Amino acid sequence: MSDGYPRIARLRTPAEFRARIDELQINLPFDEQVIPAPEGALAQPYTLKTGRVIGNRFAVHPMEGWDGTAEGLPTEYTRRRWSNFGKSGAKLIWGGEAVAVRQDGRANPNQLMMAEQNLGGFASLRQTLVDAHRQNHGRSDDLLIGLQLTHSGRFARPNDKTRLEPHILYHHPLLDRLFNVDPDLPVLSDDEIDDLIGYFVRASRQAAAVGFDFVDIKHCHGYLGHEFLSAYHRPGRYGGSFENRTRFLREIVRGIRREVPELMIGVRVSAFDFPPFRPGPDGRGVPQWLDDKEGLYPFGFGADHDDPFQVAPGEILEFLHLLQSLDIELVNLSCCSPYYNPHFMRPAYFPPCDGYLPPEDPLVGVARQINVVAALKEHVPDLALVGTGYSYLQDWLPQVAQHVVRTGMVDFVGLGRMILSYPEMPADVLAGRELARKRICRTFSDCTTAPRNGLISGCYPLDDYYKSLPEAIRLQEVKRKSS
Repeated sequence: MSDGYPRIARLRTPAEFRARIDELQINLPFDEQVIPAPEGALAQPYTLKTGRVIGNRFAVHPMEGWDGTAEGLPTEYTRRRWSNFGKSGAKLIWGGEAVAVRQDGRANPNQLMMAEQNLGGFASLRQTLVDAHRQNHGRSDDLLIGLQLTHSGRFARPNDKTRLEPHILYHHPLLDRLFNVDPDLPVLSDDEIDDLIGYFVRASRQAAAVGFDFVDIKHCHGYLGHEFLSAYHRPGRYGGSFENRTRFLREIVRGIRREVPELMIGVRVSAFDFPPFRPGPDGRGVPQWLDDKEGLYPFGFGADHDDPFQVAPGEILEFLHLLQSLDIELVNLSCCSPYYNPHFMRPAYFPPCDGYLPPEDPLVGVARQINVVAALKEHVPDLALVGTGYSYLQDWLPQVAQHVVRTGMVDFVGLGRMILSYPEMPADVLAGRELARKRICRTFSDCTTAPRNGLISGCYPLDDYYKSLPEAIRLQEVKRKSS
């Protein structure tokens, strides 16, 4: 357990929450009173440059369930999750979940995959979400739904949940060692990358054909799109200079504009990336260094390479300005990776079974993401920015969310794990209803532990649907063995 870090659920009053923030010496502003719709900040619509209106300031992050078919089609588990996205009341559905553009890019053998024979399944999945939203909230014309397109790169497991089949852009000494990458594994050639770009463009055309409003060209969390941004030492057309490291994105955008000019494009990007962590002697995460040379980490996009735990905003700002030049308005900012430093990206009190105890109070991680996004927003006011890392706030999520939107620190508050346990939270906040405290995500991390052990993902502790599945028993066995 994370001894020494008070649990959020025990901070019951504004004074107690503020006292902990002050004790940590972090900037985490919040409003004591949450104002419901129609006056509240979270209820205000957002109008894109195209004139399209997004009905409120809640977004649902893409979340995989590891529960598709071998062919990449949705199952009853997938449809239930997407129905809950619709029920949530959030008006921006960012990508639904990561969808592979071809077989070798799947993160697991049950990841959804875009292919011609799967289009009917995707059309039905999207309609499930829209129907649930309309049934619960009366209208869907102000609902914006995207599809996140990805290739999992060095974290691809397309054929076996337990076996990595990596596709890498360069040999990363630390990640290669941590994930047992063959030192003789060939890197993707420029010609192979050219070919992959065609798959992203084709998948975008298919997404538009079944009704998605935009596609997200995924550039976060250590997957292939993100790895391009740190390919500082790769030779050729896709490495080295900023222009080369962003060529993959620019060529995909060019292809989409050519083939489906009406389709909007978004990008979810890790705004910064820090060194990988592994459990130390006491179980808490400790950084791993290049050749055991402390402080040496020249691979972090958005980080100061001389001080690799400091954000270097110049690099991510250059990327955001590039998006502006490409007429991309929708941007979702995350950070780091769930595979090698998850406490930065997804602050949690309880780690997954293969993780480590957080080396900092998770509130520090929440504040870091919120403040980085706020600083960037000042420089790119015309971008529609979605923020990440809010679920750990738990009972205090509405108060912080309202403040950051009300004061212009971010445009949309993105929710991930919270939607798994408590999909109606946005609707309850907007309606001014009291939160259902027994359904609030407490970051138990079972939604991560399950897939790391070959099981479907879901909120096993709080969602009765998952509690009743045979997988729940298997999950408890896994946790007992790892404790």
